[in-house]
Amino acid sequence: MTILTSSANTLQVKVCGLTRVDEAVACAELGVDAIGCVFYPPSPRHVSDERAGEIVRNLPATVCPVGVFVNEPLALILDKIDRCALRAVQLHGRESPQLVEELQRRGVQVIKALFLNGTPYFDQYDSFAASAYLIECAGGPLPGGNALVWNWRAAADLSANRPVILAGGLNPDNVSQAIQEASPDAVDASSGVELSPGRKDINKVNRLLEAVTSTTCSRQPRRIFS
Repeated sequence: MTILTSSANTLQVKVCGLTRVDEAVACAELGVDAIGCVFYPPSPRHVSDERAGEIVRNLPATVCPVGVFVNEPLALILDKIDRCALRAVQLHGRESPQLVEELQRRGVQVIKALFLNGTPYFDQYDSFAASAYLIECAGGPLPGGNALVWNWRAAADLSANRPVILAGGLNPDNVSQAIQEASPDAVDASSGVELSPGRKDINKVNRLLEAVTSTTCSRQPRRIFS
């Protein structure tokens, strides 16, 4: 496998839904910029505080650990950040602008999910003073993209003005097209690089990274994860 190093001219890559330490470490060794741990109990990718903390402890400092939450209160999110040493949170439900503001005030990097055909919609981005916006379609039984491929071009206007992470149905075979259509600053893959829910296929992760690195960006990507 090729170990890739992110450069200032390359989109950043987040792999979400990690449930195993060895797979998270393997993703880090390949060169991902961030990994996501899901704290949403109905999800098949849900992890306990203990497992998430173990994953984070084994990551190099170059990889940003992100906690994914759906409609959780401030106190619970802050407790998970402290217990698991998270460096950023992704709010994937109908969280209020006030919650985003309070987390940012406490020095937490907040990524707010917006949806093409769900709530909150793309055009509500100004309501949330987030560090970045994760953009995807809604549909399926769980919050998020549910592996659905969608019209990535619809995200182009927002990505021209705000830091955008593109998600939803991304895999090694279509990520280059998605980047060219949406011009995001980062991409987020989960089911598209899996063997089964919560189990990552490291060969697919490697192929995804190679595809991202070889795709020419239409503009200088913003750096979201640090």
